Amino acid sequence: MTFKEYPYVRIDIEQIKKDLTAFRIHLEEAPTFEAAKQVIKDYNQYFDHIDSMIQLALVRHSINTKDAFYDEEQAFVNDSLPLIESESVLFTNALLESKYRNELEQELGDLLFKKAELSKKTFKDEIISLLQEENKLTTEYAKLKSSAQIEFRGEVYNLSRMTPFATDKDRETRREATLKVSSWYQQNEAAFDDIYDKLVKVRHEIAIKLGYENFIQLGYDRLKRVDYNHQDVAKYREQVKDVIIPLAKDLEARKAKRLGISDMKSFDLGLSFLSGNPKPKGDSKWQVEKAIQMYDSLSPETSKFFRFMVERELLDLESKDNKEGGGYCTFIPQYESPFIFANFNGTSGDVDVLTHEAGHAFQVYMSKDLLPDYRWPSYEAAEIHSMSMEFLAWPYIDLFFEEDTDKYKFQHLSGGIEFLPYGVLVDHFQHEVYANPQMTKEMRKETWKRLEKVYQPWKVYDENDAMNKGLWWFKQGHIFQDPFYYIDYTLAQVLAFEFWGENQLDAKKTWQKYLNLCKLGGKYSFVKLIEEAGISNPFKDGTIERILTPIKAYLNGVDDTKF
Repeated sequence: MTFKEYPYVRIDIEQIKKDLTAFRIHLEEAPTFEAAKQVIKDYNQYFDHIDSMIQLALVRHSINTKDAFYDEEQAFVNDSLPLIESESVLFTNALLESKYRNELEQELGDLLFKKAELSKKTFKDEIISLLQEENKLTTEYAKLKSSAQIEFRGEVYNLSRMTPFATDKDRETRREATLKVSSWYQQNEAAFDDIYDKLVKVRHEIAIKLGYENFIQLGYDRLKRVDYNHQDVAKYREQVKDVIIPLAKDLEARKAKRLGISDMKSFDLGLSFLSGNPKPKGDSKWQVEKAIQMYDSLSPETSKFFRFMVERELLDLESKDNKEGGGYCTFIPQYESPFIFANFNGTSGDVDVLTHEAGHAFQVYMSKDLLPDYRWPSYEAAEIHSMSMEFLAWPYIDLFFEEDTDKYKFQHLSGGIEFLPYGVLVDHFQHEVYANPQMTKEMRKETWKRLEKVYQPWKVYDENDAMNKGLWWFKQGHIFQDPFYYIDYTLAQVLAFEFWGENQLDAKKTWQKYLNLCKLGGKYSFVKLIEEAGISNPFKDGTIERILTPIKAYLNGVDDTKF
C-alpha cells in the first residue's frame, strides 16, 4: 500500500481505557518474569496501532489544514492525547513498581525506567483539561500561519512561497517581500500575542499543579532530559557567545563585502552571492530522482530505505495552499513507515530539508525493530542524525547543484555557523519567558529585541520593518509548539560539524560510525549515547572550539569572491 491507502479509523477512547486497564492488571498480576515481558510486548503492539492512527490524523491534517474531516480528527486527537496519557502513566507506574523490575531493567535497559519516572512526574489527572487547552492552542498557531495569503506584485502567496523573493538578487525585491511578510505578522500581532500569552500561562499553571517552581524544569522533564540541565545549557550558550558569534560576525562581514552593500539590513541576510544563491537544478520530482541516485551510491542500507519511501509515497514535499508550514519526519509504526513532510520553494533549502528529514527517517527505519520507547532517541540526539546526513550528502551534492556545487557547500557550511547564535537566542528567550511567566506581551517583545542584539548584533532591520517591534519570534514555530526543543538543533549542529570534519578525512569510516549511531536508536540518553557512539560532548568547555578548527580552515581557504 501507498501512504494514501493506509486506512484511518478514529480511536475509541473508552475502549482504550478498558484495554489499558487490563494491560496494567496483567502486568501487576504476572506470575513470572517471562509473563511480565509478554505483557509489555503486547502493550507495545497495542500502542503501535493507537499511535499509527494518531500520526495519520496529524499528517493528513498538516497536509491540508482546511480538510474538514481531518480538522475534526485533529481536534479529537488534541482532546484524546491527555486522556490516553492518563491511562498509559498508570501502566508505567505499574512497570516501576513491578516485582520483576530488576530483571526487566537488565533485559530492557534502565532508560525505559528513567523515562517512566519522568512520565509519572510530569502527569496527573488534574492537568488533563490544561493539556487539552495547550494542544488546542498549538494547533491554533499552526492554522494561523498556514492561513497566510500575501499579495505580492499581482499574485497571492503563502509564507513558504514568499521565501524565494526574500533571497532574490534584486535588493528592492528582497526588501519589498520582507516588508510584506513582516506586515502580515503585524496585522496578526494580536492573535500571535494572545495564543502565546495563553500558552505561557497554561504551561506555568500545569507546572505549578505538578509541584514545579515554573515550567522550565517541567519542559526539560517532558523532553526526557536525564543527564543534563538548564545550567549545562546556559554554560553551552556561553561557549557559543565566545566562539561562534565572532566567527559569524566575520562571515557576515565577508557576505557584505561580496554583495557590495555597506549598510546591510536584515532583508539582505538571506542572499549569499550577487550571482544569486545556489538552487537545485530541477523541481521536486527531479530532486527525488537525484536523491534515489545519491542514496543508491551512499550505502546498501540507504538505497533500500529511500526506495521504500518513494515506492510507498511517504514524502509530501510540495508547498500548497492551506498546508502547514515547515518540515518534519514522523513514523507510522503499524506500517513501519517513516513519513517526510516539507514545503519546497525552489531554494537550496529544498535539498537541506530533504536530506535533513531523510536523516531522521533513515534513523527510525534502522531502529524500527527496537522497543517503541527506543525507536527514536531524545530530540537533541535525533537532530544529530538529520544534520549529519546533510553533510554526509556532500560527496553527491553535485547531483542537485551541478556547476553551483562549490557555492552551495560554502553557503551550507557558513549558514550552519550563522544559525548557531540564532538557535541559542531562541533558547535563551524561552528561559527568560518561563522564568518570568507574568511578563506582559510587550515585555516579551522587548526581551527578544534585547537578546537579539546580544546574539545577532549584525541584524539591523529596515526602519519600516515591523520586526523592529520584536516580532521575529512569531515566525519560530518551536517557541509555540515545542518549548525548549530548539537548543537541540544547535547541539546537533555542533556534532554534525564533527561528522563533517571526519568525513573529509575518511568517508567510509565516518559512514560506518553514523550507521552504528542510527542503529542504537534511543537506547541511551543523550550524553551516554554520544559516548557510546564515540562523539564529543558539546557541554564540555573547548568542544566547540576544537570541532570548529577544520571548519574555519575550510571557509578561510575558499575564495568566496569568485561566487
